[in-house]
Amino acid sequence: MANTFKNATSASVGTSPTTTYTVPGSTTAVMIGCNLANRTASQIEVDVQAAGVYIVKGVSIPSGSALSVLDGKIILETTDTVIVTSDTASSCDVIVSILEQT
Repeated sequence: MANTFKNATSASVGTSPTTTYTVPGSTTAVMIGCNLANRTASQIEVDVQAAGVYIVKGVSIPSGSALSVLDGKIILETTDTVIVTSDTASSCDVIVSILEQT
């Protein structure tokens, strides 16, 4: 079983749900980090979902600030996704750190 560390990123996430990461076929992934950064001059609210379940919903991020939304690890299976949505257009940068096991 091969282990590979990866980062998945999405820049300027807005009001449309953005798929930042999808687990490839024949792979299990461990999400070990998820950081959100507010690019705007105003506070934003952000949702993060993994495998169709909210990790955070409507979490507030002040202007120019960042937030780490994980306090542990989340196991993702083949075809599971990490989806991020903001309440403000082009407002949030996302980086998801993953350990893929194939």
